[in-house]
Formats: sequence, C-alpha cells, structure tokens
Amino acid sequence: MQSETDKAAFKEGLKVGAPTWFGVGAWGLVVGVAMIKAGLTLPQAFGMTLLVFAGSAQLASLPLIAAHAPAWVIFATALVVNLRFVIFSAILAPHFSHLPWRTRAWLGYLTGDISVGLFMQRYPEFGEEKGKLSYLKALVFPNWAAWQIGSIIGILLGSQIPASWGLGFAGTLAILCIMLPLVINRAAFVGVVVSGICALLTINFPYKLGLLLAVLLGMGTAMLLEEFFDKKTTNPASTDQEAA
Repeated sequence: MQSETDKAAFKEGLKVGAPTWFGVGAWGLVVGVAMIKAGLTLPQAFGMTLLVFAGSAQLASLPLIAAHAPAWVIFATALVVNLRFVIFSAILAPHFSHLPWRTRAWLGYLTGDISVGLFMQRYPEFGEEKGKLSYLKALVFPNWAAWQIGSIIGILLGSQIPASWGLGFAGTLAILCIMLPLVINRAAFVGVVVSGICALLTINFPYKLGLLLAVLLGMGTAMLLEEFFDKKTTNPASTDQEAA
C-alpha cells in the first residue's frame, strides 16, 4: 500500500513540476554561457555547475571573478545571495526531520526555489502524510537534471561564441528567458511584435529613447487588446446582436 502511495505521489510531482523544466533549463543555459564569458575554463565551469548548483549565486559571483575580486568577497556575495535557502531549510525541516542526515543533506543540495514552492503548495501542513518524500523527489530530480543539461549546453555553446560578445550575450539570453514564458496569449504576442518593430525603427533615437517608446507602445497595445478580448469573451451575446 505504501508503494502504491509513493508511486502516485511521484507521478503527481512529475506532472506538477513538468511545466517548469524548460524555464529551469533555459536559465541553466544562460548561466553556462555566462561562466565561459566570465573567463572560466571548461573544467572550472563544469565543476561550478555541478558543485554550486545555485544560479543566482553563480550569476552574482561571475562578474566578481571576471574582475579578479578577492576570494572572500566572492564567497561572501554568494553566501548573502543564498541566505534564502536557510528559510527553505526551516520550511522543509519539519517534514523530513525523521530522515537520516545524509539523506537530508543530498535532498538539500538538490532542492531549489521552484521545488520548495511547489512542495509547499501540495503539503502546507507539517502533519504526517504518506508520499511526501516521493513527491519531493519527483520535483527535485528533474529540476536538477534540467538545470545541469541546460548549463552544460550553455558551457559548450559559450566556448564557441566570440569573446567580444562578453557577458552582454548572456544578459540577452536571460531577458529572452524571462520574456518568452510571458507571451502566453494573443495580446501579449502582439504587444511584443509592436514593441520589437518600434525598437528597430527608432534605433537611432538619442539617449536610447527609442527603447522607452517601444516599451510604452508595446505595453499599451497589449493592454488595449487584452481589454478588448476580455469584453468579447464576457459579452458574446451583445457582440452577436451587433453583428446581426
């Protein structure tokens, strides 16, 4: 009976976590490229992604590494950025305090922001409930794998990109990773298209004012279309009468 419960919980965790895998892999790719552009060798980059496994800390420390900052500054920066994991540990500890410390140690290494958030949505209470560990494993294993695959691809890709592109290229990839998941409907897509066209047409504006204009026009277009589509959805009868 316990085995069936664990299997069901594991399948449920996979289903819940699946939509996040692409985004996690994309961020891993960005960090992989950034590591190479910061001057790390392939072995150093591979070692960092496997040992650290913390994108925000990696991105925060890479500019310091590129600037040859003292080691204590790099470690202090990564520590401050990752202080949130102390909170995550406090949240998860009551659920798994009965497990051996070795098991809790490797689970802690594998657990990231998204995994904690999804787990707490499913198990907000500390009470004993079967399937918790299987559910967490179903969240953290694919999350770790998606990150490492994306990061390794980024490392290999970054080694082929001209050095003159620098960290700016990784920043562009990061922006794309944020933007693409937000283009979830017709209004947002049209807004992106309008903004992109405007940015190209105004590329020679002084002080980069063309970018500001592109953002405003894109947002305005998306908001107007969103309102139009909402009204059309909520009042289909009136639309049909007007057509008649």
